[in-house]
Amino acid sequence: MRDALITLHGDAHRQRRIVEMGVFGRGFFRAYLKDVFTPRLAALMTPDLQAGRTEIIDLGMRLSMHLTADFAGIDRDPGKPDDTAVLLELVKVFSEGATLVHSTRDHAVVNAEVDAAMAEFEQRFFRPSLKRRLGLIAAFEAGALERSALPRDVLTTLLLAQHKLSLSDEVLRREMSFYLQAGAHSTTNSAAHAFHETITWAGDDPQRLSRLVDPAFVQRCVHESLRLHPASPVASRRAVSNCEVGRCPVTAGESVEIRLAAANLDPAVFGVKAGEFDPDRQLPAGVRPWGLSFGYGMHACLGRDLDGGIVGTDGPDGPDEPHFGTVPLFVHALFSAGARPDPEDPPVIDTRTLRR
Repeated sequence: MRDALITLHGDAHRQRRIVEMGVFGRGFFRAYLKDVFTPRLAALMTPDLQAGRTEIIDLGMRLSMHLTADFAGIDRDPGKPDDTAVLLELVKVFSEGATLVHSTRDHAVVNAEVDAAMAEFEQRFFRPSLKRRLGLIAAFEAGALERSALPRDVLTTLLLAQHKLSLSDEVLRREMSFYLQAGAHSTTNSAAHAFHETITWAGDDPQRLSRLVDPAFVQRCVHESLRLHPASPVASRRAVSNCEVGRCPVTAGESVEIRLAAANLDPAVFGVKAGEFDPDRQLPAGVRPWGLSFGYGMHACLGRDLDGGIVGTDGPDGPDEPHFGTVPLFVHALFSAGARPDPEDPPVIDTRTLRR
């Protein structure tokens, strides 16, 4: 992830973040969720509904991979039916590489797999996607194409800003692979955790089960689950100069670890039962229900509103059309379809990683 947005700092990070934020507008989210995400979710769920069962991780990866590829700017060739399956497998390898520090596998083997996957990704997906966008931008700059006809994605946005950023193809490729793995991996895991926490909380209680058809309530369940299961349990920052953090001296070059998962369980903020799942939790003013799970400040997740939605009535269309986000919409669709855990096929912990 060298030179990807998540690892940048200072002016380089500020410039690229400002550019990429242009893709993540709330109005565009609303249109995407309505016109693309919801129909795609229905189409992907149809075969599983007919079969009478699904695997949430598998379904979630297929769904979120399309989502992140759309926003990153990675095309799938309609003439190649296996493109989606191939890209999905590559994204899974990228995710293993991005979370290597927590992997229980031989790190050298994982790195070799990531290198091979990156090479295939470059030739099969990145180069064609880059070439198509460069052609469209050339047509736009020549006056043969309206700006509105350009793809609205991160790759196109970065290419339009090359006069300011001067990014190499290698950096662009790594940025695209980062978006793909971060979006697909964390979104899928968040949905699985939310489903498990919510259905465990509901149990056989008819009153609780009846609340699972309410999308606003399901959104609260997702936010509570996100607090308990942040995608990254810790974050590290390296000091660029001598400073103090919490009255502790930090020397330039030293790293400070921010324990996000522990902070999300702080009883002073979330109550004495902070470690329990409670979608009806009452929070102090100004406290976000997901805690620090989307990060905070200059490195906060750009896709927060897309993934988790917007709390309360602060939606794109006001109080009559709240913005629920991809994870709440996915989990709500599962509950609306009557999804319940299969007692004969219980979930199994992935032993390849220490992340949970």
